[in-house]
Amino acid sequence: MNIIRIQDKVLNSERIHRAVDQILQLRQEGLSQQEVATRLNIDRTLISRLESLGEIRKGPRLALVGFPIANTEELTAVAQTEGVDFILLMSDKERWRFVEEKSGAELINEFMALVSQAKNYDAVIFIGSDMRIKLMEAILGSRIISWEIGISPIKEDRWVNPEQLRQLIRQLKNADLHPVLPRQKE
Repeated sequence: MNIIRIQDKVLNSERIHRAVDQILQLRQEGLSQQEVATRLNIDRTLISRLESLGEIRKGPRLALVGFPIANTEELTAVAQTEGVDFILLMSDKERWRFVEEKSGAELINEFMALVSQAKNYDAVIFIGSDMRIKLMEAILGSRIISWEIGISPIKEDRWVNPEQLRQLIRQLKNADLHPVLPRQKE
């Protein structure tokens, strides 16, 4: 038992931890804050404050994937600043190096691992050619937020507007999973 003295009070910290765990368990089971408060005979605002204290993030988990991109570093900086959880942006040169440095089996395994990882996100912003977008939509369905930068095959890097990316990410972070997509100029 872990006893703590605070002024004239003696507290059992293990009891506090058990109560917090019980509150969180009931909330996770779907009870409202008020239902938990009533059941445990505590103030609802305590539950709200506990949740605020432990909150890590709000909004959907986002991934950003794109190629062939001319300004990958600039877009990566925007995505990191805006809290994107996974970023994979490649220039045309990086894309070909990624493909050529692997055996067929290694490439398939890495591709499958990336697809599996992408399924962990609520939305995946995919920047690429029309053909690649269709492929990703077929694999990941409604998770894909597509941003077409040209007709396949794209043979050179394309510049992507970082401010349009920032606005798209902010729309998605505000739970608008059907944003207005920017048009890429040819």
